[in-house]
Order: sequence, then C-alpha cells, then structure tokens
Amino acid sequence: MHYFTPKRCASVNKIMYHDKAQALRAADQSLRERGTELWVYRCEYCGSWHLTHRNPDDAYRHVPLNQERKPHSRKKGYKPRRR
Repeated sequence: MHYFTPKRCASVNKIMYHDKAQALRAADQSLRERGTELWVYRCEYCGSWHLTHRNPDDAYRHVPLNQERKPHSRKKGYKPRRR
C-alpha cells in the first residue's frame, strides 16, 4: 500500500498547501472527521498556505505605546525612582 507524504515547510514544519482552496478543503475535512475547527493562513516564510488551530481574529491585539507594561527590575530591594 502506498501512503502519501505531504511536503512540509522548513521553518514552521507544517503541511504546505498549494492554494487557499486546497487548505480550506483540508480544514473542512478535519472538522468533519475530528471535530476540530481550523483556520487557514498564508506563511510569511514559504508563501504557501498552512492550517492553524488559533483564530486569526483573536490572535493579535494592538496595545498603544503609552499603555505598554514597563519592565521591572528583579533586583532585591529595588525601588523605582520617583519623578
């Protein structure tokens, strides 16, 4: 019996899909067979399409520069200077 071995991306080690339609078919098949919802995205390294379990709408949240958390010193007894 012959098994198909899919080509994988060298940088992220995920299965490479030639186009978005092929990746969407694989995501639909995964939902039917395993009940796992997957999303499709284009790889910035190889340019092909991959599947991910993370929702791309929830993955990135922009934080304004004035609301970033400042790094704190871990030195024992450190007190930040008052201005």
